[in-house]
Amino acid sequence: MKTSPAPARSRSRTLLAATLTATLTGVVALVAAAGTAEAATTVVQAEAYAAQSGAVLEQTADTGGGQNVAYLANGDWMRYDGVDLGAAGTLVVTARVASAVGTGSIELHTGSLTGPLLVQFPITATGGWQNWTTLTATTATHPTGAQPVFAVLKSTTGGDFVNLNWFSFGDGSPQPGWVDIDQAKWNAQLAEFAAMVPKPVPANNVRVPEFNASCLYSHSKPDDPIVFPGLPGASHMHSFLGNTSTNANTTTQTLLSNAGTSCKPAEDLSAYWIPTLYERGAVVEPKDVVVYYGSRLIDPTKTVPFPQGFRMIAGDAKLQAPTPAGTVNQFYCAGAGGEIGRSADGNWPVCAPGATLMFQLVFPDCWDGVHLDSPTHKAHVAYTYDGTCSGAYPVAIPSVSFLITYPTSGSTNGFQLASLMASSMHGDAFFAWDNAALGHRVKDCVLQRAKCNTAGNF
Repeated sequence: MKTSPAPARSRSRTLLAATLTATLTGVVALVAAAGTAEAATTVVQAEAYAAQSGAVLEQTADTGGGQNVAYLANGDWMRYDGVDLGAAGTLVVTARVASAVGTGSIELHTGSLTGPLLVQFPITATGGWQNWTTLTATTATHPTGAQPVFAVLKSTTGGDFVNLNWFSFGDGSPQPGWVDIDQAKWNAQLAEFAAMVPKPVPANNVRVPEFNASCLYSHSKPDDPIVFPGLPGASHMHSFLGNTSTNANTTTQTLLSNAGTSCKPAEDLSAYWIPTLYERGAVVEPKDVVVYYGSRLIDPTKTVPFPQGFRMIAGDAKLQAPTPAGTVNQFYCAGAGGEIGRSADGNWPVCAPGATLMFQLVFPDCWDGVHLDSPTHKAHVAYTYDGTCSGAYPVAIPSVSFLITYPTSGSTNGFQLASLMASSMHGDAFFAWDNAALGHRVKDCVLQRAKCNTAGNF
């Protein structure tokens, strides 16, 4: 992450080989609902270039995580192949950018670096290299169908001036995949929550805003009712926790109508899942997963419960990158002896005989207040980085994290996830709590900064 401009940066550091990025070209995603006549929106991740000059990849603090393209200065460029610009007519293009200085523009050209100008985005300071905003530009005339698109950086001053996360191209019609909240039901849930009287907190209570659901492994399926709803077998293998009925056809209604769960308390009928872990080709199911609900806000009293049917994903199943020791968000060892080495490829820890393999996966905790889900299953939520929820994500929801324990110490052979590399670790949450049970826990434990147990008691 940048902390300041780098006018004297080393060009040898920034000129990444195009061959290194060939595997990223598949990241260009068409977001469209099957069987609908609505126009698709093409979302192009900035790191999915086919060729470039001057680009550097870094982990991003933007919604959804992953990587952004950084250290962009005058004359730098990226080429994106096969970008679908749709049919003739109005084209709406957006760019997700961040800048601490804002002294230039991003030009999109078709065909070549000097080809016809598609749109231009003037760059102004956004407040920091990881303070992100979405810019929009519109054109009435453009080439149609799949086109090579060049992003060309222009600036009259020296030094880096912008970071870039993604572009989107569409006709401006509503993007399929957004699931709107039922406002009447949400208002009723909020009214019930507001009327709840918090329990008095004992004097000796640990003042940490927290409660949890303690979950055991339930079952495995190559299903994902959030990413691939209604398509059994379309996903890699997942290990499911919580609601015992979860499959590709899961809905809010099926979760609430099935009382079977591998979690305590019984009032939590939510579905949680993670990619299955393999050791030497054998499945290693989690020993247990504690789903913590808490707050990372300066003022946790702003927190509200999840609405029924809320969905979100943390992590990135497509992220395939090395995870050496010291990497943020990695598998680790807990227990006597801790980590005693690394796997042969350096991506996995080897734990002492008395320790176990673990992972903590943290979900976004700020919400747009409008949607239960989004096309990317991340665009309706964001992480707080300053202890507040504001802007496009003003509603504070509980900060959820999975603390996953695996009954293994590992070896130098390492492991493999169903989604492949350790970096692809991710998790899904499809919430279906009893409204009263969830509401009281948020009111008693989170709003009062009081540590509660699985039963919701102090």
